[in-house]
Amino acid sequence: MKVVLASLLRLSHLKVESKNSSMLYKYNKHELKFEPVIKLKYFRWVVVMLVLMSFVSINTMEIKDYERILEININGEREFSEEKLVRKLKELNVKYPHIVLAQAKLESNNYSSRIFIDNNNLFGMKEARVRINLAKGTQYKHAYYNTWQESVLDYAFWMATYGSKCKTEQQYYNLLNGYAEDTNYQAKLKNIISKNNLKELFN
Repeated sequence: MKVVLASLLRLSHLKVESKNSSMLYKYNKHELKFEPVIKLKYFRWVVVMLVLMSFVSINTMEIKDYERILEININGEREFSEEKLVRKLKELNVKYPHIVLAQAKLESNNYSSRIFIDNNNLFGMKEARVRINLAKGTQYKHAYYNTWQESVLDYAFWMATYGSKCKTEQQYYNLLNGYAEDTNYQAKLKNIISKNNLKELFN
């Protein structure tokens, strides 16, 4: 396209000595004479329009490509996997990350519950009324978030608020007895950790 435009621009400046210099001519090799093609001023306008159209086309393509890349990046960030969750817990340097991961698996029914899928809520959190939180509101009687990462950060806020005094795993387990109504909550977490070797993911 650029080569064609360059050729057109060069051609637009060609003049043949004649009585009418405002015309563009081509040479007819069969009749051995020059023949008028188009008035030069009109031809130049055609060239200008072609150039403008090419820029619009190129810019539109670049914008679309940028939007596509941006969309891929955003979707990539929002996409969930347990591997990404493990990385996030390491990044936040939360206490007892294997317990936190077990909670995410238990509360989200291994990442398949409606609360997780629709609310981006990994931990079955309720919208907090006192502590700092990232919830956007309540849906299905549980907090909902823009992304699953926000629910991880909200859990970290919960831990910082209520679990900062826990010095051992057992103390943290004892704290979690009040997290859920299930009286077997602690035993279920320990079973998930043991069954899935979750401690090894954070060694």
